[in-house]
Amino acid sequence: MIIGIGTDVVDVPRIQAAYEQYGDRFLSKIFTPTEIAYCDHFGDTRFLHYAARFAAKEAFSKAIKTGMRDGMSFKLVGIVNEKSGEPRLELFGAMLERWGSCKIHVSLSHTAAVGLAVVVIEE
Repeated sequence: MIIGIGTDVVDVPRIQAAYEQYGDRFLSKIFTPTEIAYCDHFGDTRFLHYAARFAAKEAFSKAIKTGMRDGMSFKLVGIVNEKSGEPRLELFGAMLERWGSCKIHVSLSHTAAVGLAVVVIEE
């Protein structure tokens, strides 16, 4: 049974501007070390991947119906990629305790201008 669906769209230039203003402090506040390593691997196009991952965190917060409250934090949600390239949502701490038993589907996409994510949670 589906218990939550969330979607989000993020402007790539917004993520790049935040990085330019705050540097690594911005990245370490929002993204997991695994996400940072993955995105930075892409060099000049890394902000496309950061934007899609930021959108996934927001989409997850919508799917659980709390937004960024009730224990939800950017660092408690991450995206890892399977060997096939398929993205998988990874949970930590309170988010893992509450939602770890659920099946969570995530889809990411991006263009040069936007990152997009859809999250579906099944019980």
